[in-house]
Amino acid sequence: MSIDGICLHALTHELDQTLSGSHIKKIAQPEKEELIITASKDRTTYRLLISALPSLPVIYLTSENKESPMTAPNFCMLLRKYINSGKIASISQVGMERVIDIEIEHLNELGDPAKKHLYVEIMGKHSNIILCDENNTVLDSIKHVSAAVSSVREVLPNRDYFIPTQADHYNCFDITKETFFNDLLKRPYSLKKMILSSLTGFGPVMAEELCFRSDLDSDASVLSLSDWQKDTLYQNFLTLKDALSNNTYHPVVITDSSTQKPVEVYPLELQIYKDKTSTPYPSISNALEAFYATKNLKNNMDQKSQDLRKQINILLERNVKKLNIQNKQLQDTQSMDKFQLYGELLTANAYQLEAGQKKVTVFNYYTNEEITIPIDETLSIMENANKFYGKYNKLKRTKEALNTYLEETKKSIEHLNLILSALSIAENEGDLQMIRQELYEYGFTKKRPQAKKGQAKKSKPLHFITDDGYHIYVGKNNYQNEEVTFKIATGNDWWFHSKTIPGSHVIVKANNEELPDHIFELAASLAGYYSNGRDQDKIDIDYTQKKQLKKVAGAAPGYVIYHTNYSITVRPSKNGLTELK
Repeated sequence: MSIDGICLHALTHELDQTLSGSHIKKIAQPEKEELIITASKDRTTYRLLISALPSLPVIYLTSENKESPMTAPNFCMLLRKYINSGKIASISQVGMERVIDIEIEHLNELGDPAKKHLYVEIMGKHSNIILCDENNTVLDSIKHVSAAVSSVREVLPNRDYFIPTQADHYNCFDITKETFFNDLLKRPYSLKKMILSSLTGFGPVMAEELCFRSDLDSDASVLSLSDWQKDTLYQNFLTLKDALSNNTYHPVVITDSSTQKPVEVYPLELQIYKDKTSTPYPSISNALEAFYATKNLKNNMDQKSQDLRKQINILLERNVKKLNIQNKQLQDTQSMDKFQLYGELLTANAYQLEAGQKKVTVFNYYTNEEITIPIDETLSIMENANKFYGKYNKLKRTKEALNTYLEETKKSIEHLNLILSALSIAENEGDLQMIRQELYEYGFTKKRPQAKKGQAKKSKPLHFITDDGYHIYVGKNNYQNEEVTFKIATGNDWWFHSKTIPGSHVIVKANNEELPDHIFELAASLAGYYSNGRDQDKIDIDYTQKKQLKKVAGAAPGYVIYHTNYSITVRPSKNGLTELK
């Protein structure tokens, strides 16, 4: 999802209505490319989050606060110097561009009234936050852009601030019917490309939405449209234009029903996502905060777990290489039976064979055929026989040892895959700490993990409840799998796990009752969701009662075996469940 000009138009209206006339009380820069401006109006405090992060550029009102560094960065100090205690005069959008202009009135060093402009550019990797004076001269920016980086525009102190113009683009408010029919609908593009290359502020989502509402294929050629189709497209464009003109918004967050992952956030209802769950919000800021809370959590966990994931992948790669080498060595031991046969036949025929030859031919009484055996001409027949016996015994010992090593390596690979699966569903630092502890305790790393006191207590198994009151527990890592299976579950409770791929243990508390059929389906879908098969359409799940499970001595935590079970094929999902915190 990326914020387009239409989304920013709705957001600008909301911010202007809320923050115009407010006074800035605090400016913080908790992250390298992120600001939080605290402002007060009518005895109400607001926090405005502004992010120029390439992965998550955004601006919205937030209820959350973030801890700031002990020493404020230079850009933050500059903002405090110029606009702290200033009054937000207005918040406006520059045309339909993805640029917001926050105009701030303040007193300069001499105590005279002055104005500053804080421009917020929400443009993907080119996003920026730029402070300018009343003449639009850049004072500084959260990101400096030199001529070496961009040949179009420098963003450096004392440069003029401007937004590069886009040729052949129109502001939707300036488009007349004549322009729409005689220019836009004459362009030799697909419908989607025409909209994106002609209408400032329209992103891919609204381009698809406009086509969908008009019952048109977005990939169809503009020049192939009939007069009726052109009229339909224009009327839907006018409907959208009126909603923007009247500031009539219905903010929604679109969620994938099966994965519960947020897909899109928008100030207008989107018909293209009619097969997904649409949740309304009272304001676009509320919708953006809800949407990005999930995105930020995932991004933060990805960053925190990056080194750990790399470490586990390196360990996996090493063990896979070791397994390949051991398998090759095991193949080499297949010749040991041949050496045993050579030794046996040479011993049986030693009395009639002459030494000093490079090979001898003897009768193989196992196959009733003659066989030629290469020998060392410098040794006697019995010395050659003993040499073959020696090779046989060495390879036999090697094979026995390799079988043990192979089993250990396979278990290590399986264990590491389970840990990697747990890492993919880790939710907090406590989960990561348990994974680090497991790597240490099972000899994968030598460095004992250091944790703050009580940190591990923060990590608990997931706990869900169904609409009819059944409690379900999910282990997020191997230690928690052990906990839910052997401490939380009792004999008649039901256990669920993905059939052939790593995943979490899922326990349904049966309360000594017979479970309804739909509970089996819900729990199996949950086991699929918390497995490596989460993104598959269908997944096979094994389930059995806890009393059928046996723990293997010396195995990885959470490792169980069972001989009696049922199987079910489901779509991974956690729908129909309420998570208890």
